[in-house]
Amino acid sequence: MNIIKRSGMEVPFDVTKITDAVRKANMSVVAGERMNEDQIQEIGRNVEIICGGMNRALSVEEIQDLVENQIMNQRAFRVASNYITYRYKRALVRKSNSTDQQILSLLDCNNEEVIQENSNKNPTISSVQRDYMAGEVSKDITRRFLLPQKVVDAHRKGIIHFHDSDYFAQHMHNCCLVNLEDMLQNGTVISDVMIEQPKSFSTACNIATQSVAQIASSQYGGQSITLSHLVPFVQISRDKYRKQVRKEFEEQGLEINEDMINKVAEMRVRNEIKQGVQVIQYQVITLMTTNGQAPFVTVFMYLDEVEEGQPRDDLAIIIEEMLNQRILGVKNEKGIYITPAFPKLIYVLDEDNVHPDSKYYYLTRLAAKCTAKRMVPDYISAKMMKELKGDVYPCMGCRSFLTPDRFTDVGKGNIADAENYVEGKHKYYGRFNQGVVTLNLVDVACSSEGDMDTFWKLLDERLELCYQALMCRHNRLKGTPSDVAPILWQNGALARLKKGEKIDKLLFDGYSTISLGYAGLCETTRYMTGESHTDPEKGKPFALKLMQYLNDACAKWKADTNIDFSLYGTPLESTTYKFAKCLQERFGIIPGVTDKNYITNSYHVHVTEPIDAFDKLTFEAQFQKLSPGGAISYVEVPNMQNNIDAVLAVMQHIYDTILYAELNTKSDYCQVCGFDGEIQIVTDEHNKLIWKCPRCGNTDQTKMDVARRTCGYIGTQFWNQGRTQEIKERVLHL
Repeated sequence: MNIIKRSGMEVPFDVTKITDAVRKANMSVVAGERMNEDQIQEIGRNVEIICGGMNRALSVEEIQDLVENQIMNQRAFRVASNYITYRYKRALVRKSNSTDQQILSLLDCNNEEVIQENSNKNPTISSVQRDYMAGEVSKDITRRFLLPQKVVDAHRKGIIHFHDSDYFAQHMHNCCLVNLEDMLQNGTVISDVMIEQPKSFSTACNIATQSVAQIASSQYGGQSITLSHLVPFVQISRDKYRKQVRKEFEEQGLEINEDMINKVAEMRVRNEIKQGVQVIQYQVITLMTTNGQAPFVTVFMYLDEVEEGQPRDDLAIIIEEMLNQRILGVKNEKGIYITPAFPKLIYVLDEDNVHPDSKYYYLTRLAAKCTAKRMVPDYISAKMMKELKGDVYPCMGCRSFLTPDRFTDVGKGNIADAENYVEGKHKYYGRFNQGVVTLNLVDVACSSEGDMDTFWKLLDERLELCYQALMCRHNRLKGTPSDVAPILWQNGALARLKKGEKIDKLLFDGYSTISLGYAGLCETTRYMTGESHTDPEKGKPFALKLMQYLNDACAKWKADTNIDFSLYGTPLESTTYKFAKCLQERFGIIPGVTDKNYITNSYHVHVTEPIDAFDKLTFEAQFQKLSPGGAISYVEVPNMQNNIDAVLAVMQHIYDTILYAELNTKSDYCQVCGFDGEIQIVTDEHNKLIWKCPRCGNTDQTKMDVARRTCGYIGTQFWNQGRTQEIKERVLHL
């Protein structure tokens, strides 16, 4: 059994440190108020039993809270008072240098909490450490100077989560849809170098990846690009090759045969598309941005974004190549093909590719093979998205969706001064998200003690707190000059503002969004109704009412401010563990509510609840509709590489039923013995969850490649104990 020190280091539990501390407090009072040695030993035993039953490593602060309670149970009130006073004095001393200790633990790579905070960052790498160091300083400044104390306190207690506070001191936004078309067609500037319109498809791909790296270093969230913006350059390359081949025929004295010229040119076009897609895949994977990870990039594949005929056929060729290369995977340091985390792929299902007799059904079948092998692409139903949003466009990063374009419809026109703006056409590329604050719904429920009137009253109070926190994010961006990130605000990625011009106009009228996140709908419903939210009589009506209530709050804030607030199904990663620990500390272990080291993402069916894939997607579609700011549903499946028809059946159901969904498979490799299958999660002698090869018993994470979908995207650097438990407990839906 381990504990987590204040520095973040995880060390073995030592009960003697508890009894020694109690003895010191005991000796500080007069003899008549002291406990005897048996009472002190009992306190130590009780704390040890409680810690052992938590199935996770407790922090020093949590253990000291337990000690306080145990002293009180012995009715040694004066001892407890002195113990509490001593803790308070020590906390004041630590407050002056806690950031220093955090930074030092990061450099020594023994801060367990940070090591497992981000499943796509390797904390042993210098660039990651540098980013974490800067983040600790930024968080310290944010806590002490930039946020209201009540927001800071609520974040610390797990009542809310103020996301990405390590970037809040800077004037940075969350995530975006890159206007790659404007950058490629009208030129851009990267690192003070003018980049003109590319003269070939391969050059366009190269510029796209350079832009991706620059954009990733200027924001802290994910970015999405669409392959349709690359399509015009296929024709440019085609025309170039036709001229070259014709000239070669003439120089060799060969008969000028147009069909043959076109065939040879087309072979070269196909080869260039292969090379260009390879550039995108390998550069995105191997690029390292200033925050120490590969750019969090999503690639959107939607055939109907371009007109029918040659452009759409060219897009189909690009999509086919993208899928084929992802099926192959990338080689690890041992030369074995494995599943990469990025770029994430989204494939849009529509009438021209979803039916067996559709023109592009061959792409859909290829996408199914890719999903079975590499967990991507994820799927958007064009039918459902048109019904719910009116337009079809990608999400940003893992699941955040922009609100439907309203500035065009009210005559606001070209807010961002984009050079590719089309009058009257809805605009999505170039738009962004201002930031996220997540509400812990489970805390609202537990705080209400199950009383419905109290629950709704408390919810109003917590929503007001979230509103204030979100306005802090908005106001932090207000007044930001375009010069802070020229590639974003001046050179086309998001806008074409003038030097020195502030970005304020992009924060209103729906051009950008700001997200109210939520977590733990499942546990909240169970606490308040005694049933899962899948229960049709009590659970589901309450859960749907709660979701609508959150949407109504966003609508009110939007009407009051002209800022597009939107309800967002938060992709909890490290936060799922943090929320669970805070709930256990505040409310103890409540069966079915706080008895796990994680809480359920957004509206999802609990990972342990048996339900088949089709019922799960149908059920969650009701809640996805009420999560317009972002949501994704998943089904957990076994190895499907020999059952592609079943994958296609799920994909068809997605098209008919739900806006955005994915299939989770397993794709692991043990570097010690060559095992290619599912690396297992087991419990070690310290009651800690670890990863273990079922063939050779290898438990060294540096000698295995594990890829798991965690929050809508793939992680490859392992996870904290809460998320690891959640992954371990997932039931199969097929």
